[in-house]
Amino acid sequence: MPHGKTLLTASLLLSLTGLNANATLTTTAGGLGIYDSGLNATWTQDANLIGTWEGAYQSTSYNNIVTAIINASGGVVHDTPNGFDPTGTYTLSAADFGSGGLVDWWAGLAFVNYLDIQHYGGSSHWALPTTPEIDASIGYNQTSSQLGELFYNELGGTAGSSIPSGPFSNVQSYAYWSGTEYAADPHYAWGFDTGDGNQGLNGKVIQFYAWAVSPGNVAAVPEPNIIWLFGTGLLGYLGLKRRGNIG
Repeated sequence: MPHGKTLLTASLLLSLTGLNANATLTTTAGGLGIYDSGLNATWTQDANLIGTWEGAYQSTSYNNIVTAIINASGGVVHDTPNGFDPTGTYTLSAADFGSGGLVDWWAGLAFVNYLDIQHYGGSSHWALPTTPEIDASIGYNQTSSQLGELFYNELGGTAGSSIPSGPFSNVQSYAYWSGTEYAADPHYAWGFDTGDGNQGLNGKVIQFYAWAVSPGNVAAVPEPNIIWLFGTGLLGYLGLKRRGNIG
């Protein structure tokens, strides 16, 4: 099983069985999150946070962003042993992070772990979205996953069409990672293509976007300005200082 908070709690998974057709999306966490009543979970309001951070200090701080995220996970991510990392310990590097916010699966896990350590928006339970492996999880109109529920039910997306942005910013019309590995072959993890509403399996080395979600309605608390910390170089220091606290 992946290290840290890569999967949400069993209670959150159970909430997927009672989808609410009248679900609402409400701004919370001091504007940093959107509460999804259908899932009883909070998404980051910015659907491409890494890309936003990169763009804010493109000329000076991309390396600081990547370094801080890697350091926060102690330089590694643990998952089910597979051909990419036979021991189940994957060593992170800058190559796991692409441009514009793209990340491979391991970098996506490191990103949400970093949000947890920073208590982003008032939560330390951020994770990549879940995808329960049920009878037919591949294809269109899949709403058992958190991204599928958001796409089709909350945002009113339709198969074959790009995701509506709703109250979110920087929503990418491309694939997003799920934190759920494919049990039959952990070379692969689940993903959801917001460009057309298609859910499927992808090799962990492929680079997609990462959208974090946290259980419940996340309340806002005072916190440092993360973008400012990137700009000053303090972010890498904080990541190093706190990495011993990773769950």
